[in-house]
Amino acid sequence: MSSTDPALPTVAVTRYLTPLREGGSLPGLVEAEDLGTYVCKFRGAGQGPRVLVAEVIVGELARRIGLHTPRQVVLDLDAEIARYEADEEVQDLLAASTGLNLGIDFLPGSFGFDGDTGTDADVAGVVVWLDAFCANVDRSWRNPNLLVWGDDLWVIDHGAALYFHHAWPGGLTDPARFAAQPWNPADHVLRERAGDLAAVDARLTEVVTPDLLAEVVALVPDTWLDPVPGAETPDALRAAYVAFLTARLGTRQWLP
Repeated sequence: MSSTDPALPTVAVTRYLTPLREGGSLPGLVEAEDLGTYVCKFRGAGQGPRVLVAEVIVGELARRIGLHTPRQVVLDLDAEIARYEADEEVQDLLAASTGLNLGIDFLPGSFGFDGDTGTDADVAGVVVWLDAFCANVDRSWRNPNLLVWGDDLWVIDHGAALYFHHAWPGGLTDPARFAAQPWNPADHVLRERAGDLAAVDARLTEVVTPDLLAEVVALVPDTWLDPVPGAETPDALRAAYVAFLTARLGTRQWLP
């Protein structure tokens, strides 16, 4: 096991266990050299590495603002592992994802949030604030992306957030557009349980600063930061993410 600073820990995958057939990205359960079990989000799946970038940025931001979220690591996947997978679809996915992928700590015995679980109003408010700030459209009753583990609420699966970067292959867009974009809370699974969002906002804006955003973005591995017109290097891409998030932090159209 190795790590650098700033970076997520990097561990090698030792065994592919089983696919988790949820949605179209086909994440899988794997074992790694640190003896951990992880949900692996593959760089060769779905919308590619930008989904992994969003997972890291939003997941680590969630951690910094006090939410429970599984630990993240970078999983190094060797091509040899794909050779021993019988399922052709999975084998193709593994072969397309050799190298660095995202691992999310598996929470054994956790169960999905179903609405019957009591939820602290302040915690619900922080989740709503995070999703509004990061423009996460994927926390509805159709797909809550919340787990209950150890009597605590855990937030997971943030790949649908930060949608603005999917337009970047055509060239960087204007951060002001994202900053001004409102967010619709109508379908959010915790909207009715959230407490005083103004109070949550006042507290979190003391915590979420441009410096903190830069620290979180710095955790994204270079290899997931594909060059785009206007940002041809990983450092330029990181600066763009910080610029977009900092611009949104300066507005409040997005806050319910």
